[in-house]
Amino acid sequence: MKGRLARCILILLLLLWALPVQALEKEERLWQDEMVYSIMIDRFNNSSKDHAGINANDPNAYNGGDFQGIIDRLGYIKDMGFTAIMLSPVVDNVENGYHGYWVNDYYKTEEHFGTMKKFKELVNKAHNYDMKVIVDFPANSVGENSKLVREKGEEWFNNKEEAAGLSGREQQLAEWVDGLPDLNHENPDVKQYLIDAAKWWIKETSIDGYRLSAADRVPASFWTAFEQAVKEEKENFYLIADLNSSDPGLIQEYKNAGFNGYYDYTSLNDIRKGFSKPDQELEGIFTKWEHAQVSAQNPFELGTFVDNENSVRFTRDIISNNIFPGAPWMQALTYLFTAPGIPIVYYGSEIALDGGEAPDNRKLMNFRSDKELIDHIGKLSTLRQKLPSLTRGTMEKLYEQDGVAVFKREYDQETAIIAINNSSKTQKINLDAQQVESDGMELRGLLMGDEAEGSKEGYTLILDREESEVYVLMEKQGLNLGLIGGVALVWILFAVFLVILAKRSQRKNNA
Repeated sequence: MKGRLARCILILLLLLWALPVQALEKEERLWQDEMVYSIMIDRFNNSSKDHAGINANDPNAYNGGDFQGIIDRLGYIKDMGFTAIMLSPVVDNVENGYHGYWVNDYYKTEEHFGTMKKFKELVNKAHNYDMKVIVDFPANSVGENSKLVREKGEEWFNNKEEAAGLSGREQQLAEWVDGLPDLNHENPDVKQYLIDAAKWWIKETSIDGYRLSAADRVPASFWTAFEQAVKEEKENFYLIADLNSSDPGLIQEYKNAGFNGYYDYTSLNDIRKGFSKPDQELEGIFTKWEHAQVSAQNPFELGTFVDNENSVRFTRDIISNNIFPGAPWMQALTYLFTAPGIPIVYYGSEIALDGGEAPDNRKLMNFRSDKELIDHIGKLSTLRQKLPSLTRGTMEKLYEQDGVAVFKREYDQETAIIAINNSSKTQKINLDAQQVESDGMELRGLLMGDEAEGSKEGYTLILDREESEVYVLMEKQGLNLGLIGGVALVWILFAVFLVILAKRSQRKNNA
């Protein structure tokens, strides 16, 4: 315990010394500065000993996660550095709607999760941790035999038989996916009902954003009206759409629908393929960023991710290559936290939770696991908070070959160089002086502690296999007497503490 305390103090001194002054200055917090932890409520943490209506052995039934379970783990999430949580739908569902997408009543919480009072407590306590709360608002369809189906007329829903006879986008906007009654968004009453419900949740609970699942199955015209209404209710309210597509035509269709951002499926396959095993091409992650700058209203507010509740877990890709998941996950997370966009990390990623197609990808969280990835996320989130270039800076590719990628992020007077060696051997990368200013400068590594001294020719970076580093560009410094004195003082005080402790122990023994 004493040794761990001393090491923590030493690391803090080193971090304060290494970071440039402008990196420590506070700026107005933007959505692109956030880091999001995505939670399927039922599968995260069960706080209750009452197991009525719960079967943790059935992946298609309620497994017991609830609002209080999330409250109990807010400190755990905050300690990893996340600044926002994203929750699966909280509204009342029909039987076995553990995931939240079989809506029964838009104005009630799901009883398995807890009361409205408990949900408000969750939001308030998250805000006390300085974390924002984003909630999934399912506006496409409702559950079979839901309250709306029973109480509203047929005109509230698209005709199932007619939708089956359509094709292309017309069918996609009207079909009953998995047999779920599809809401008719052209009906003014339906449109107003959904908008009123969305505004009500904001007013009642002070949530900060909506995730809009299956947004591509709802007309863009509806989302335009939806966006105007909810942002009148709360300033700076965030809307992220899950379009479930990388199709440029579809993305263009929704470009002006009012979303702050959308899930970046365009980069998803390149990230998963590039980092699930060593020595893979990484060029795609750069070309997709170039595309995002054209296709998105604000590409910095896109949600970047490697998996979610609708995809196979990234861990499954890794182990299918007969590789231990730790290193690939660390590489992928390093990219996610240092590239443009808002990183969205699906619960369980920090323990490399495995899973195939749904519901296998929605297993219960295990909090008794190895902490290696958790610690890595903590380091990355600290850097992302301290270095505005990682959230607001330009992005420029400097090098890409055989599983190695180096890129530059610049913002104001700050330059960060991110080097990722996802190859199976140690790599030596040369950067010339035109790529990175080198005369009288040095690159100081903040993730692994590496350093590279600049010369007239530039820099030489050496990275071990499956290792990454985040460098900041700084003026060369000689011996830092202040740092040396500070470190020496820490060890002197620690030694004095041990001597006093030993003497007290000796007195007790003599007595």
